Amino acid sequence: MPPPADIVKVAIEWPGAFPKLMEIDQKKPLSAIIKEVCEGWSLGSHENFALQIADSTNFYITEKNRNDIKNGSILRLTTSPYQTAVQLHERIQSSSMDAKLEALKDLANASRDITFAQEFINLDGISLLTQMVESGTEVCWVCLCLCVSPCSFGDLLSFTLTAFVELMDHGIVSWDTFSVAFIKKIAGYVNKSAMDIAVLQRSLAILESMVLNSQDLYHKVAQEITIGQLIPHLQGTDQDIQTYTIAVINALFLKAPEEKRQDMAHILAQKQLRSIILSNVIRSPTPINDEMAHQLYVLQVLTFNLLEDRMMTKMDPQDQAQRDIIFELRRIAFDVECEPNNGGSTEKRKSMYTRDYKKLGFINHVNPAVDFTQIPPGMLALDNMLYLARHHQDAYIRIVLENSSREDKHECPFGRSSIELTKMLCEILKVGELPSENCHDFHPMFFTHDRSFEEFFCICIQLLNKTWKEMRATSEDFNKVMQVVREQIMRALTLKPNSLDQFKSRLQNLSYTEILKIRQSERMNQEDFQSRPILELREKIQPEIMELIKQQRLNRLCEGTCFRKISSRRRRDPITLLSFFSLFPSPSSIVLLPHKNV
Repeated sequence: MPPPADIVKVAIEWPGAFPKLMEIDQKKPLSAIIKEVCEGWSLGSHENFALQIADSTNFYITEKNRNDIKNGSILRLTTSPYQTAVQLHERIQSSSMDAKLEALKDLANASRDITFAQEFINLDGISLLTQMVESGTEVCWVCLCLCVSPCSFGDLLSFTLTAFVELMDHGIVSWDTFSVAFIKKIAGYVNKSAMDIAVLQRSLAILESMVLNSQDLYHKVAQEITIGQLIPHLQGTDQDIQTYTIAVINALFLKAPEEKRQDMAHILAQKQLRSIILSNVIRSPTPINDEMAHQLYVLQVLTFNLLEDRMMTKMDPQDQAQRDIIFELRRIAFDVECEPNNGGSTEKRKSMYTRDYKKLGFINHVNPAVDFTQIPPGMLALDNMLYLARHHQDAYIRIVLENSSREDKHECPFGRSSIELTKMLCEILKVGELPSENCHDFHPMFFTHDRSFEEFFCICIQLLNKTWKEMRATSEDFNKVMQVVREQIMRALTLKPNSLDQFKSRLQNLSYTEILKIRQSERMNQEDFQSRPILELREKIQPEIMELIKQQRLNRLCEGTCFRKISSRRRRDPITLLSFFSLFPSPSSIVLLPHKNV
């Protein structure tokens, strides 16, 4: 007969005694269980004792977490959280540096438990630790007088900061309570060129938390820390330090007021942050761990979010400066100069503009500015088009002229395509959304160029034009083409290319034909296609389908067909019966869709 669900069998340890095997009744008050254990070892004052999990965490058992105890768990009888907090509070104020160091080690370890942390904080422990940090120079002077090594002082400070971080992570004390002197002290440890690694790491963690948890502290930290002072920490080899440094930069970036984010981005560009991260972090021989990947993802998102303002800005059709950008696109595409006002009649000029704007693929041929009143993507689409025209002029002219020479229904409209593609890329990169707390999806290629989004667009617009031709699409197929292009981009991004050139190469291998093959392969691998009813149905109807294909071929031979005339300048292989029959599906290519997809 199985034991009752409320009974848990455990072993309980006590220093100097054999472990006690015991059955704990979870319906019984925890204080009564502790009293019973104490009486078993003849220990008085049971209220001064508590139970801990006997592992590396040493977490206290409380009424809230007691249900986490499993059969076979090993517990430890120890002093209560309050008694432990009182003892450590006294020990860390010892005049003996060795005793102080051991007490801070114990405090740093114990502070991970929220039950202990609450008791220590109630004793005004946070204030005690901050006073110790603020008086760090005096402590250092005492260490020198007592001939204590700088290494010991570094350990002393390190454990002090570790305990502080652990206590604050529980969210019991508000970050707004700290003085400017404390902030200056922590910032000073970060700004020093030579500092103990552990102290530097904890100091960076504290600054990040200050910025993220208090807008007031953001302003104070921003006054003490500059990007230039953080950059050297990225040029080292310690990945933990690099991770915390990027975390601080991200925090400053995230909490900066809207009007200052562009200025901060300009400073980051001046300091070559992107290239430093690329060479010292992304291309470092050390594999990137999950926390670093998350921080790089956050930086990537925050950088792309700078595009949100342009993405959500409508074009003003009356703004001459904005209209001049459209004139510039026309000039570059068709190698024309803006006609003077007296050059020809107004109607003639309007007709000429309308013709050219139609060739450029705008929806509104008369006033293309109206096309950019849709948000998103707003003015960001026009920015991308202008970047392509100026920095990849050959590709831009080729796309425009190639499509303007096609039949109207087969024309891939450059203007409309650019607007929809920009909107799609913003969706893919989640422009304007806050970073996810658990995402690690950063792309190395976006750290290889200062204008990575614009370059990303330039590659993708050429892909769109190529896919349009491969699909032999017409204007009615526009949305279908965009769906295929989205799939091509998403599949290429999944491969995490290391550079934009590598991304472009990946897209070359993801032609429309290849996408169709992948789709068919994925459908065939779905469980529905391998189910017994589907296999039986395929076997049953295959003879009928083969007979149908045979009749189709014979009927086509009887009826005849028309083929396009081949000019003498374009050589084509002669049409054979084999190529003729390829117009019809072979039995092996027959795919039965599940009923839900029909």
